[in-house]
Amino acid sequence: MQRVCFLLKVRPDRIDEYRERHEQVWPEMLAALSGAGWRNYSLFLHEDGLLVGYLETEDFAASQAAMAATEVNARWQAHMADFFEELDGRGPDEAMRPLTEVFHLA
Repeated sequence: MQRVCFLLKVRPDRIDEYRERHEQVWPEMLAALSGAGWRNYSLFLHEDGLLVGYLETEDFAASQAAMAATEVNARWQAHMADFFEELDGRGPDEAMRPLTEVFHLA
């Protein structure tokens, strides 16, 4: 199992709305994530907008590709893109770059 951690930056003026949107993630998006192999997926948000994501999957590249192939992911990413800083023209899902794990206590 691959553990993946990534960072994104939520615009400070959109933090409250970002939290609200995640209280009601679309059921079809949740099903697509599960179907694409995303397990134990969590998002943590700091008061300054720093977003830390964590998930477990067999193959992150394959899981990302499976999500990219879904219609619901395209809708969700378009729905959420304005919440983030520094996407450089990419969708939030494309801007996720895994951090390098340097320690893990099993």
